[in-house]
Amino acid sequence: MILEMKVPSPGESITEVEIATWLVQDGDYVEKDQAIAEVDSDKATLELPAEASGIITLKAEEGDAVAVGQVVCLIDTSAAKPEGGAVPAKEEKKEEAPKKEEPKAAPAATQTYASGSASPAAKKILAEKNIQPSDIVGTGKDGRVTKEDAMNAVPSMGTPTGGPRGTERTKLSMLRRKVAERLVAAKNETAMLTTFNEVDMSAIYALREQYKEDFKNKHGVGLGFMSFFTKAVTRALQLYPDVNSMIDGQEKVSYDFCDISVAVSGPKGLMVPVMRNAELLSFRGVEAEIKRLALRARDGQITVDEMTGGTFTISNGGVFGSMLSTPIINPPQSGILGMHNVVERAIVKNGQIVIAPVMYVALSYDHRIIDGRESVGFLVAVKEALENPVEILMDNNPKKALEL
Repeated sequence: MILEMKVPSPGESITEVEIATWLVQDGDYVEKDQAIAEVDSDKATLELPAEASGIITLKAEEGDAVAVGQVVCLIDTSAAKPEGGAVPAKEEKKEEAPKKEEPKAAPAATQTYASGSASPAAKKILAEKNIQPSDIVGTGKDGRVTKEDAMNAVPSMGTPTGGPRGTERTKLSMLRRKVAERLVAAKNETAMLTTFNEVDMSAIYALREQYKEDFKNKHGVGLGFMSFFTKAVTRALQLYPDVNSMIDGQEKVSYDFCDISVAVSGPKGLMVPVMRNAELLSFRGVEAEIKRLALRARDGQITVDEMTGGTFTISNGGVFGSMLSTPIINPPQSGILGMHNVVERAIVKNGQIVIAPVMYVALSYDHRIIDGRESVGFLVAVKEALENPVEILMDNNPKKALEL
C-alpha cells in the first residue's frame, strides 16, 4: 500500500511551509513517527514525523515552498524492513570507459601582436609607472599597447590584490524572511520611540548570592535575572495598562492578563515563545517556564501556539554582551523591554560616589497608543521594583517568595 504524506497545518494562519532539511534519503526505510524532515513556517521550524513504516519516496526538494495539504513524500507500507535496517543499494549499470583519444599535436605558434603586448617605447613608460602591459587595454593593432596608451595609463593607488574574493549566496529560511518582514513593518507602521534608564543591581546580586544554592537545590532551576525582571514588568503593566494594550484598526485592545514574550536564540534564529499569565507565576514558576521554553526552542520543538499571543516582550541582549540598544517592537504588541549587560560603574548613593553593578534598560514603545507619561512611568516602576525587590516584589519575605 502506498501512503501519501501531506504537509499538516502548523497553525491557523499558516498556509505554506518550506522544506528546510530532509533527514532521510530517497529509498530509505523509515519507522513510524521517525522524524523525516524539518520544515520552516513563518513562525517556527517543526519536525515532520513519518505516518507509517516503509520505503520512502521524496516528492519535494530542500528549499521548496509547499502548501499545507500538499503531498511531499510517499511511503510504501508493504515493503519489508531490510536486514540490518538499511535498504540495499540499487545496482548501477556498469558503463565501459570511453576510449582515450591520442592527443593531437599543437599547431606551431606564430608570432603576432597579441592583446597585452607593448611597443618598446610603451614598455619603458609603463615600467616607470610600475604598470604591467597586461593591465592595459591597448588600442593598437590586435590589442597592442601603444606609446599613447602608456602615457594615458594611470597607475594603481596601491589597493592590495591577490587575496580571497569569493562570495556565497544562500536562500534565507522562511522563518528568517518572516522575521525580516515583521521588523521592517514594525519600523514603518508604528511610531516607535525608546526611553532609557539605569538599574542598580546590588540588591538582586545580594539576594542571588544568599539564596541561589538553596533555590537550585530545591527547585532544580537557577535563580536568574529573568524572574526578577518578569515580576517587575508584570507589576508595572498592571500599574500602566496602556503599555499592555494594542492597536487594532481604529480601536485599542487592552488586556487584564500579562502574556510575556521572551526572546531566545534558537538554531534557526531569534524565537519569541510566550509565558502565559506571567502575573500569576512565582519566581520558581518563571524560571522553570523560561528554562522549558528555551530548551524547546534550542531543540527545534517549539510550536506555533507557544509563540503567539504575547502582550509584551522582554529581550535580554546582555547575555551576548550588549551594553545598550533600542529593541524593536514585536508587532502587534506596543512595547518591549531591553535588558543589557551588568557592568560595575561609579554611581552616587547617599551623597557618596560608590561602585555598583549597573544595568542599562530600554523601553521601546508605540507612541500612537502610549504617551510619554506612561512609558517613563512604566520604566521607573520597573527600576523601583528591581532596586527594592525584597519590599516590592517579595512582600518583605524572600524565603516565602522563593518557596524555600
